[in-house]
Amino acid sequence: MNRDKLRAWWQASRPPFYIATFVPLTAGWMLAVRAGAPLQVGLFLLVNLYCVMIHLATNLANDYFDHYQGADAGRSIGGSRVIQEEKISIGELRAALLTLYLGGFFLAVGYMTAARMWILSPFVALSIFSSVFYSAPPIRYGYHALGELFGGVIMGPVMVLGTYWIMRGSPSWEALLVSIPIGIMVAGILYYQSMPDMETDEAVGKRTVTVRLGRRASYAVLILQWAVVYLLILGLVAGGILSPAALACLLTLPILVRLLRIIPAVRQWQRLNEHGHYIRKMYLLNGVAIVLGIVTG
Repeated sequence: MNRDKLRAWWQASRPPFYIATFVPLTAGWMLAVRAGAPLQVGLFLLVNLYCVMIHLATNLANDYFDHYQGADAGRSIGGSRVIQEEKISIGELRAALLTLYLGGFFLAVGYMTAARMWILSPFVALSIFSSVFYSAPPIRYGYHALGELFGGVIMGPVMVLGTYWIMRGSPSWEALLVSIPIGIMVAGILYYQSMPDMETDEAVGKRTVTVRLGRRASYAVLILQWAVVYLLILGLVAGGILSPAALACLLTLPILVRLLRIIPAVRQWQRLNEHGHYIRKMYLLNGVAIVLGIVTG
């Protein structure tokens, strides 16, 4: 495989968004260790492998199905653009999807068989279902204002609680509570990423939350989302689930304020895509603060 093709697959994978997988898995792992589970680095890496495969497959599936439904055509800036730029063919994308989904499925089944943890099968089924049908017909729930909900649930409670369960051998209410602000932050990433494409999404019948709300209400909901995240983290500290180290999350408030000042000044909302890094930075730094609150608790 030549360099150009490697760069194309790197572009298709959208690496900056993998922080959405790293944070919940690490939080679940550290909560399990704090509860007395051994480190089990190899097992944690196995969990990471499965989740990264499904995350990558999700990104590629969105490119694949959005292309066929015209959601990434014309002025749209959604997706990785590798199809539109003719860097990766439809056939190559289809082969990669088949490899990733089958590989992830057999990896999960192999682990659940060896560990006798078939109780986790609903988590596996939900993760694969949500990955495929975000944009795949006939369900394509991302087209019906459910993308943020599914994304938040999968990369919040499912990943945090699922990782804890695998590492510890049993579930935990603490893991579930910690997963909530993480899930809302992931939903926040998806929500913001839909804002620049409001016009083009609406034109192809993709009725995302922001399309349904309109600009003014979308902006207000963005503020509400992040206010809830900070309040939940403060609540977890007050409840003793996270140590005061998690209060480091408050250091990200200037980033949020900066973004909230930028949005009203942007007339063409497609240009909001240029500022998506603010949301990703807030997620990463707040996620690190949560993990610090776990390991020092």
